[in-house]
Amino acid sequence: MDKNHWLAERFDENRSRLRGVAYRILGSASEAEDAVQEAWLKISRSDTGEVANMGGWLTTIVARVCLDMLRSRASRREMPLAAAADAPSESNSEDDVVLADEIGPALLIVLEMLGPAERVAFVLHDLFSLSFEEIAPIVNRTPAATRQLASRARRRVRGVADAPAADIAQQRELVSAFLAASRDGDFERLVAVLSPDVVLRADDLAVRTAAANRRRGAPTLAPEVRGAALVADAFKGRAHAALRATIDGDAGAVWVVGNQVRTAFLFTVEQGKITGIDLIMDPVHLAALAVKID
Repeated sequence: MDKNHWLAERFDENRSRLRGVAYRILGSASEAEDAVQEAWLKISRSDTGEVANMGGWLTTIVARVCLDMLRSRASRREMPLAAAADAPSESNSEDDVVLADEIGPALLIVLEMLGPAERVAFVLHDLFSLSFEEIAPIVNRTPAATRQLASRARRRVRGVADAPAADIAQQRELVSAFLAASRDGDFERLVAVLSPDVVLRADDLAVRTAAANRRRGAPTLAPEVRGAALVADAFKGRAHAALRATIDGDAGAVWVVGNQVRTAFLFTVEQGKITGIDLIMDPVHLAALAVKID
């Protein structure tokens, strides 16, 4: 079978799902169709020889096209609710009508409040179950930062972040309390600000650096540590040099050496507790973060 014909068949097999991805991201049936067509132009010129997961690869390309469209829309300062709410026309498939009813205007309005990267991260992870490792290259963030984007979007969708100023204020209060308890070595205060199911994730460089500095008092780190007691124990008596910062719009902390950020602490806060902490030391990943020291 001709390569292009084979690829066209695979694309048609996934077309309904790809339109669903595009519609959820863009909120417009007509724009979703445009995105899928543009994606096909890119796909038809691509080398698929090393593609192991065709469905995931196609979804990634469509998502990138949609992200570019969202950014273009934002740069023109459009408020596309009128366009976004355009339900599939009668000429569209029955699946599109079902999809429009499933999403509903309320969710579309909430999604319009999200930034482009937030919207893509939320839709791909929460609605299509892509992993943060798969989404990260699409939004040009680290998996940890992508997880934060989706978490922030999820809070807004659930209505938890109706007042962003109050939300960030609560985050800062919790991060400040966490850092103070860590410096004081107060295990009970650390546990008090952590969710019982808190997860501490450290990148490879952070794990290796901690292991190399064990004799100097560095904590024992693993790629993932779960539970308030273990996470509190890892931070007890530490964070002396950590500075509070705003990272990608959320409250966080950084360790700075010679005016250069060497470590970023990304906090996920839900329902008044810290539910996740990501330690980032990889220079490439650090460079992708928007950091403002408080």
